[in-house]
Amino acid sequence: MFTGLVEELGKVKHIVRGSKSVRLSVFGSKVLADVKLGDSIAVNGTCLTVVEFSRDWFTADVMPETVDRTVLAGLKAGDTVNLERTLRVGDRLGGHMVSGHIDGVGTILIKEQNDNAILVRIGAGPEVMRYIISKGSIAIDGTSLTVIDVGADWFTVSLIPHTAAMTTVGLKAPGEPVNLEADIIGKYVEKMLGLQQNTKPNEKITLGFLEQHGFTL
Repeated sequence: MFTGLVEELGKVKHIVRGSKSVRLSVFGSKVLADVKLGDSIAVNGTCLTVVEFSRDWFTADVMPETVDRTVLAGLKAGDTVNLERTLRVGDRLGGHMVSGHIDGVGTILIKEQNDNAILVRIGAGPEVMRYIISKGSIAIDGTSLTVIDVGADWFTVSLIPHTAAMTTVGLKAPGEPVNLEADIIGKYVEKMLGLQQNTKPNEKITLGFLEQHGFTL
């Protein structure tokens, strides 16, 4: 799990493309301070496993499913990416709970200055918009942000100067794609409501019911 608070901007070292997969190497510093093989690092919000590393770079394999659902396959050497290590138990949760599992790719539609902030409108498909609510949370390229307004196929967020300078959301221009992950709580609520609607009138949500449907370990 991650918090959506980007630790640093990394640079793509090189990318090797397979027939459906990608091997991605990224320059970084902070996220490599205590790295070990098998650790997870979020690259533009996508949870990847470290398979090789050195003092100032790491490599991760991107499987076909991830290639299909994210913007990672479009990266090239020199591109800037958001980097974040996993949340440790006891850390402050400054953003929101981010799983690193991308729901879909959105597109930056408009960016405009509003005093000290930058308003950003993002276009997104129904697989993401179904979970978007005003004042709710959204991870854009792994950056935890608060939703301001919501339309049928778009939503807006606002960037303070620090976020604009320290994340890809601030650096990207209209027309560029971004990874989107909706708040995981909304997904569980949707699943629970669906299950509840399918239960018999006299059937209640109990611990046994949750265990039966995979909501507990």
